[in-house]
Amino acid sequence: MSAEIIDGKAFAATIRGKVAEHVARLRTEHGLTPGLAVVLVGEDPASQVYVRNKGQQTEESGMASFEHRLPAETSEAELLALIARLNAAPAVHGILVQLPLPDHIDSAKVLDAIDPAKDVDGFHISNVGLLATGQKALVPCTPLGCLMLLRDRHGSLAGMDAVVVGRSNIVGKPMAQLLLRDSATVTIAHSRTRDLAGVCRRADILVAAVGRPEMIPGDWIKPGATVIDVGINRIPAPEKGEGKSRLVGDVHFDSAVQVAGAITPVPGGVGPMTIACLLANTLTAFCRAHGLAEPEGLTA
Repeated sequence: MSAEIIDGKAFAATIRGKVAEHVARLRTEHGLTPGLAVVLVGEDPASQVYVRNKGQQTEESGMASFEHRLPAETSEAELLALIARLNAAPAVHGILVQLPLPDHIDSAKVLDAIDPAKDVDGFHISNVGLLATGQKALVPCTPLGCLMLLRDRHGSLAGMDAVVVGRSNIVGKPMAQLLLRDSATVTIAHSRTRDLAGVCRRADILVAAVGRPEMIPGDWIKPGATVIDVGINRIPAPEKGEGKSRLVGDVHFDSAVQVAGAITPVPGGVGPMTIACLLANTLTAFCRAHGLAEPEGLTA
C-alpha cells in the first residue's frame, strides 16, 4: 500500500485563483479592493522571504499590498503607533505582523493591538475566544489550510477520530477547535502524552504539529489514515555534501507513506496553503467589513 500524496501546492493555487476571481468581481461590482498590510521589524532572512512571497501573491490576487519594513531598533511604542494607523486605515482590511519580533518588543501586546476584525493571522485573543466558543472568527491560516485539505479529501469529517499532536496556540489548539466544529472526535496529544504511539494509531485523521523532525514513524499510523504533516524542520543532509541540509516534517515520510491512505509531503504540502489562506482571510475580513456575503469555501 502506498498513500495518496496530497498536493498542497496545487490546492493552494486553486485557492488563490478563487480569491482572485472574488477580488475581480468585488472591484467590478462595488469599486472596492481588499488590502493587506504586512509589517516586518528587523532583517531576519527567513522572515524577509516570507514577506516578499506574501506581497507578491497578494498583488497577483488583485489585492492592494502595503508593506512596512522597519529597522530592528524600532521601539515598541513606534510599532504600536503604526498598528493604530493601520487599524484606522479604510484601505487596509487585513494586518499581519511578521514574527518573530525583536526581543525588546512584547509580541503579545503587539498582536492584541491589532483590530480583531483585521487580524488575518487569527492570533488576537478575541478571535481565539470566538473560535473556542464556536462563533464567527478569523482563524489562523495554517490550521485553516489543513482543514481545507481534509474537507477536500473527506467531505464531511463528522464522527471521524482525529488526533492532533502538538498544543501550540498557532497550530495545535486552533486545529483541534476547527476539527471539533466539523464534528470530528478530537484528541490533543503532545510529547508528554502517555502511549503516544497508541493514541496516534487510533486516528482516522492525524495532524502532526509538534516541531520535532520525523518524530512520528509509520508504525504509529493507522492503516488508511489521512496524515497532515505541519512540521517544517531542517536537518543535516551529508549525502548532499558537507554542510548541506534538507527539509523534513514531523512524520517519517518514507515509512508513513507505506501505511497511510493519504499524506501531505514536506515541502509541498501544508506550507503553500498558509499564504493562500492568508489571502482568503483578508478577503473574508473585507466582506465582513462591508456587509457582503462571505466567499464560499474559503472560510472555516
